[in-house]
Amino acid sequence: MVNIWNQYQCMITFNFSRSASYFESGIGRGMGFRDSNQDLIGFVHQIPERARERIIDIASTQFPDGGCYHQYQPLTKRGNNDVGGGFNDDPMWLILGVVSYIKETGDFSILDEMVPYDNDMSLAQPLFHHLTVSFNHVVNNLGPHGLPLIGRADWNDCLNLNCFSNDPNESFQTTENNTQGSKAESLMIAGLFVVYGRDYIELCKVLNKEEEAARAQGHVDAMDEAVKQHGWDGDWFLRAYDFYGRKVGSHENKEGQIFIESQGWCTMAEIGKEEGMCETSLNSVKERLDCEYGIVLNNPPFSEYVVEYGEISTYPAGYKENAGIFCHNNPWVIIGEVKQGRAEQAWEYFRKICPAYLEDISDLHKTEPYVYSQMIAGKDAYKPGEAKNSWLTGTAALNFYTISQYILGIRPDYKGLVIDPCIPADWDGFKVKRKYRGAQYNIEVINKSKSANAQTKIWVDGVEIEVQIVPVRSSGVVHVKVEL
Repeated sequence: MVNIWNQYQCMITFNFSRSASYFESGIGRGMGFRDSNQDLIGFVHQIPERARERIIDIASTQFPDGGCYHQYQPLTKRGNNDVGGGFNDDPMWLILGVVSYIKETGDFSILDEMVPYDNDMSLAQPLFHHLTVSFNHVVNNLGPHGLPLIGRADWNDCLNLNCFSNDPNESFQTTENNTQGSKAESLMIAGLFVVYGRDYIELCKVLNKEEEAARAQGHVDAMDEAVKQHGWDGDWFLRAYDFYGRKVGSHENKEGQIFIESQGWCTMAEIGKEEGMCETSLNSVKERLDCEYGIVLNNPPFSEYVVEYGEISTYPAGYKENAGIFCHNNPWVIIGEVKQGRAEQAWEYFRKICPAYLEDISDLHKTEPYVYSQMIAGKDAYKPGEAKNSWLTGTAALNFYTISQYILGIRPDYKGLVIDPCIPADWDGFKVKRKYRGAQYNIEVINKSKSANAQTKIWVDGVEIEVQIVPVRSSGVVHVKVEL
């Protein structure tokens, strides 16, 4: 899966995003701003030159205030107004895409590229400026609790807290978006902002932009505190506040009491880790959202249409965003588990949605046993375990990112490869050949400790190093031995 099929699927999403398949209409969708940045982390190591081009294409559709078209057309490379905008998570994903490209390639020159806003070259600024306005877009759009305003939606396109449509059959992506006076805030964007805000800060420091790094650090620290003060429900992170400032994803709600997205992002950000919030949140995921076929999106499912929530409550229980297993967001929880050092649980979640492990239930699962699907029917569905929409899904890139960089723990960084595995106790170890910036790294990991809290020792060409970063070589073969 890791060597062949997962990476092959990442190349398919590079070519098509969510644009045209047996499941998507093509003309109406195009390339997603968020989607294409997420997809990039699954193919940047394979085709870095084309990843660079893709980043420029994506950033060129951004607005001067950091906002974005939600999609752009792949042939004209222009923003697609027909699918609307105002998804307030979109800008932050550009930081992920750019940082991932630079860490893989070492090519900082991309930051100096003059990139237009809204494809208007008269408005062009260096790409780094696009990252700054992406960061500032969240800072400039905060709600009453100091949390990010959700806009039309965040990653969950179907949680439409500002639409108030009386027709559940219409397109919620293009219907009226009543953000004026809205108090609808997103805990998912809050966690996202902390994760990629820290990436932005780190990049600023690498570039010796200390003043900007300090400014950004203040905003990230404030967001961290706002989540702890206003985003915690006692046993898990809230999902949002609605238009009127009421809690979404709380034990106080009748349905939809807990959602996966905020548990994933806030634990990835390690918000409240010292206070035990991350561990408690992940335990709640296990108790409330986990099932035989993966982690469902919310619980309990919605049984009736909620006009304040929009499209999410239009689906049958257990399907799509209404308590389906949205494979795309399972990796966020897996990374959260890795951040807690809980290797066994991370691996169990990985196996549940990994296609190769599902071949024995192909009659039920129905989609191909070698590629990820967008969704698997959840525990409340008519037929739990049945999958839909294979191939074109962000699951491909995010699961490759999760298995390679967090479970196997081999992460590209500015100065080399970080080696930090988080593997189950019953693994003896593993071997990886990693091509990176002109050299081949032959990495052997030996699991001596059989413990989740293992200490790591690393030898490079026979010489022990004191840190967990293997330095960059421009050519040749580098032999890396790792003992846990």
